[in-house]
Amino acid sequence: MPTTRFMPMFPLQLVVFPGEHLNLHIFEPRYKQLVLECEKEGKPFGIPSFIEGKMMDIGTEMRLIAIEKKYDNGEMDVRTEGVALFKIVDFYTQAVGKMYSAADVETLKIKRTEGDYVKNEDILLYVGELFGLLNIKKQIPTNTATFQTVQVAHHVGFTVEQEYEFLCLKTELQRQDYLITHIQRLLPVVREMQHLKHRALMNGHFKNITPPKF
Repeated sequence: MPTTRFMPMFPLQLVVFPGEHLNLHIFEPRYKQLVLECEKEGKPFGIPSFIEGKMMDIGTEMRLIAIEKKYDNGEMDVRTEGVALFKIVDFYTQAVGKMYSAADVETLKIKRTEGDYVKNEDILLYVGELFGLLNIKKQIPTNTATFQTVQVAHHVGFTVEQEYEFLCLKTELQRQDYLITHIQRLLPVVREMQHLKHRALMNGHFKNITPPKF
C-alpha cells in the first residue's frame, strides 16, 4: 500500500505546475496560519485545483521560498515554488486544531522523461506564431534540447480544465502531443480573428482594388 503523509491544503481555482514559481497575496486568517507554520517548521503545503465547484484529486506540492512582505493587518506577500505532484487520499475540510484544510496525500512518482526535440521545434514555431498574432510579449525559449512544455502551458489558451488534464499527463511526450494538438486547433481560429480584425480596421479607408476581368 502506498505511503501517505499529512499535508496542509490551500485549494485554488487554478493549476500549478512543478517547477513553477507562484506569488501569492495571503489575506484569509486560515492561510495566514498555514503560511506562518510552513515558515516556522519548514514544511510544504499543497495546492489542489478547485474546478467547477469540485476538488480535484491531483495537486501540486508547494515550497515556501520567502515571505516578501508582512502588512500591519497580518496580510502577506509570499513567493512559492511547485516541487512535486500528489494525489489526495483523504481530505479534511478543517485539520484538527487548525483553521485550514488538510489531506493525507500520496506523492506521485512521475518519471522525468525526455521529449522529442523535433516536436519541441514544432511547438516553439507554433507558439512563436501564436504569441505574434496575440501580441504576447513573453520571451519564447530557444533551446529545443532543454525546453519543457510546462514553460508555455499557461500561455497557449488552455482552459483551467485543460491545464488540469495537462498536469495529469505522465510523460513529456504525452504533453508534447497534447500541446501540439491544442495549438494546431487554435491557430486557424486566431488567424481568422486577426484577419477579421484587419478587415474591420480597413472599413472606411479608400481602397485600391483591381476589378476582375470578364
